[in-house]
Amino acid sequence: MEHVTVNLGARSYPILIGEGLLSDLGQLLHHYRLTGPRVAVITDSIVGKLYKERVADILATAGFAPWTIEIPSGEEHKNLAWLAFLYDKLVEGRIERRSPVIALGGGVIGDMAGLAAATFQRGLPFVQVPTTLLAQVDSSVGGKTAVNHSAGKNLIGAFYQPRLVVIDVATLKTLPRREFVAGLAEVIKYGVILSPDLFTLLEEQLAALLRLSPALLTEVIKVCCQLKALVVEEDETEGDYRAILNFGHTLGHAVETATNYKQFLHGEAVAIGMAFATLLSCKRGLCDAAISERVNRLLKKAGLPTELSKELKKNEHLLLGMATDKKAAGGKIKFVCIEELGKTRFDYLTVEEIAKYL
Repeated sequence: MEHVTVNLGARSYPILIGEGLLSDLGQLLHHYRLTGPRVAVITDSIVGKLYKERVADILATAGFAPWTIEIPSGEEHKNLAWLAFLYDKLVEGRIERRSPVIALGGGVIGDMAGLAAATFQRGLPFVQVPTTLLAQVDSSVGGKTAVNHSAGKNLIGAFYQPRLVVIDVATLKTLPRREFVAGLAEVIKYGVILSPDLFTLLEEQLAALLRLSPALLTEVIKVCCQLKALVVEEDETEGDYRAILNFGHTLGHAVETATNYKQFLHGEAVAIGMAFATLLSCKRGLCDAAISERVNRLLKKAGLPTELSKELKKNEHLLLGMATDKKAAGGKIKFVCIEELGKTRFDYLTVEEIAKYL
């Protein structure tokens, strides 16, 4: 088992990474003093079929009384209506202030369960048990919780750190191939913005990663969690530096919104956004063309999309999605550009300035 600590003073928490950790979930809750007798397990319809009964048995064996809440799978359900459903079920399950809320699933479940935990009875202990690669390397760490609004992604949310993150790499064996590949976009992102060594490792060992080598997966996930922890520790609530993690997300989120979250997975949209952000950086004279070529080559090698269709470029909702970006201020967007692998900079651009590079 690998161990990464997110150092945030009184809000510090461990990230545990290894194969087969799901079986130890009940004992880990006891070890980290998350001992409310009632436990809410929030999952979705796909992950629930695979793991909800097993997790309930594990928790019951450890002396907990689990209450499982299941919502439909998909980004289109990450909204206020389904958040209200979660609140109703937490009331029905007699969840109390000491009751841990466990997010069992991908990024959508983590975001929604986290927001519910942050706000129900003014805050419940929150545990992330991510089952997708994207959630394991990115969304389960750092305390961002949110739901979407029709005007844009993640517009309603809060920063609320988990008390514990348990990452069982064995759950990736049940992840659909497309979902795993989409998660690689966030892994590649960390290489581009923070770690040339990780980027080179991905270039050299992508095939082994795609074969789900447990040792390599554990190492790569650990590195990503360490990198994100360093960023979060420096800027927990995204006042400035943490915004580098949004590399590729300005266009990526707009693509998701413009297609009603039905055409692209989050990682696929982010891959398009990263390819675009790299191209924009190159055309603005910030980075060498060779960097852009390496980034695009790795994204394509992983099986990720890198371009927008002509129809989507003309979609009026694409510009609206960028205009309502959470990083927009004073009519300009804090756009993450790259100068070289591992080195970023912010450019403050209007939507019109960004759009001309499309």
